[in-house]
Amino acid sequence: MPIITSKDAEMDGVLHAAELMMISCRTAPKAYGVDDIETALLTGNEKDKIATEMDRMAEERKIDGFNRDADNVKRSEALILVGIKGRKSLGLSCGACGHSTCQEFDAAAPVAGLDYEGPTCVFKAFDLGVALSSAAKVASYLSVDNRIMYRVGTAAKRLGYLSGSNVVIGIPISAHGKSIYFDRKWPK
Repeated sequence: MPIITSKDAEMDGVLHAAELMMISCRTAPKAYGVDDIETALLTGNEKDKIATEMDRMAEERKIDGFNRDADNVKRSEALILVGIKGRKSLGLSCGACGHSTCQEFDAAAPVAGLDYEGPTCVFKAFDLGVALSSAAKVASYLSVDNRIMYRVGTAAKRLGYLSGSNVVIGIPISAHGKSIYFDRKWPK
């Protein structure tokens, strides 16, 4: 039997955890049982493209948080993207989206914000939150460090990842002796 190093085993474990996190997103409870969640797993150069875009966004927007989060993505073994197709209504006419009826919401032209398009059905936003929480829970159970990050999703959306979703959030994951997401400092 060949020797498996801790680095190889940890990378395999992180990737397996990522797959289980994606399953958790898929099977998370959804409003009316309608699944409009999209997920993707990025590693290597694809993951690093997101970090590079985040560094560009830091410069454009003069927001250091993009650089800090980009550093976390670079140091992570993998990155999970979770998005929602939030431009679909459920027919409840609750008004939380800012329109008086779902028919009015459905007929409204999409409005491009700085990072995402709206409006978004509040129940779809809830579904995204539940999927993200479910994924983070799975990572926690498997002892894989993770952090849900808005800025990751903005860069991913800008680069065209999960193009069917109007809102995308990222979850970088890693396995190190100390969580790089807790205080955002890399161990020496």
